[in-house]
Amino acid sequence: MARVVLRKVTKYFGDQPIVRGIDLDIPDKEFFVMVGPSGCGKSTTLRMIAGLEDISSGEVLIDGRVVNNIHPKDRDIAMVFQNYALYPHMTVYENMAFGLKLRNYPRSEIKARVKEAADILDMGSYLERKPGALSGGQRQRVAVGRAIVRKPRVFLFDEPLSNLDAKLRVQMRLELVKLHQRLQSTIIYVTHDQIEAMTMGDRICLMKDGEVQQVDPPLTLYERPANEFVAGFIGNSPMNFFPVTVDAMGKSVLLRHPSFDLAVPLSLVAQVAPLAGKKLIFGIRPEDLYDRLFYNYPVTPGSSLKATVDVIEPLGPEIILYLKAGSVDLVARVPGFVKAQEGKKMDLVFNLERMHLFDSETKKALLNPDLKTFVPPAPVAKVPVV
Repeated sequence: MARVVLRKVTKYFGDQPIVRGIDLDIPDKEFFVMVGPSGCGKSTTLRMIAGLEDISSGEVLIDGRVVNNIHPKDRDIAMVFQNYALYPHMTVYENMAFGLKLRNYPRSEIKARVKEAADILDMGSYLERKPGALSGGQRQRVAVGRAIVRKPRVFLFDEPLSNLDAKLRVQMRLELVKLHQRLQSTIIYVTHDQIEAMTMGDRICLMKDGEVQQVDPPLTLYERPANEFVAGFIGNSPMNFFPVTVDAMGKSVLLRHPSFDLAVPLSLVAQVAPLAGKKLIFGIRPEDLYDRLFYNYPVTPGSSLKATVDVIEPLGPEIILYLKAGSVDLVARVPGFVKAQEGKKMDLVFNLERMHLFDSETKKALLNPDLKTFVPPAPVAKVPVV
């Protein structure tokens, strides 16, 4: 397969920069996911790798060869688009074989490659059907099969699952991961869905406004976001944020908000104490907030507060709670057995070992949390301890 490298790649549409001098190094056989909100430049970057968009400046290299001026068909890549782009008048077999016919492959080799791809994708019994007689998931498989038969050095996927329903997206995510494991190919996959990115990628490149915010394995982005944007984008539901001021008092350090104070745990005091007097942004994930009635560990002073439940979203095994503590809106993700009531107060316990702090001006992360930091297991249903 192939290693793909981008060096200071920039793209302008008129005077507007869409991609701003990004550097990426994608090793051979990696499943590399590019994610970000609409308009961040991820699809444009993919199209520049494919040769479907001209590069304003910088270089794209495939296996050490600069391909800026090489025609897309000569880059030895295969791309799967969001709309599948199948020929409606051709059968599944003809759609898969079309690219090989254009390249004048022998009929016997075309047949063998299409059969191999159809077997991989479990589409062998559909080869004589036309796209109109297929489901959305089956059409997506045909588009992938058309790419597989090429045996390219790099596969490019541009939001291929966005037209599928939620259940089918989950199924196709699994199938694409298995396909990567089987083919051992280099895959660059673009999506706006952070769940797809987290569950599929070996590494994730998170983009915003044409710039790379962070490139890391999924759990590193979750545990150690580089800035406030990464922290808020990665995670379901999004991280809670609110402004605080650091107050160092001897050996203790407080994070003060007009509505409440939180005590920095001893494991983080050395990192936070030098920030005394500064105004920062505090962040904590919804899954790191607990109902005190079902919290099985000692609650240290300054790690809990009372909040009023505004809205409850039951999800079966989990409940999403929208709460208000003074002027702060909070979201908590708690087990389904928690008996919250709208309009009622709840004692929320913060797992402050897993808190995040960001500079209020640069938005950069200020803590370097230990990934092995104590994380309480999911609370178990029990008789509440008052």
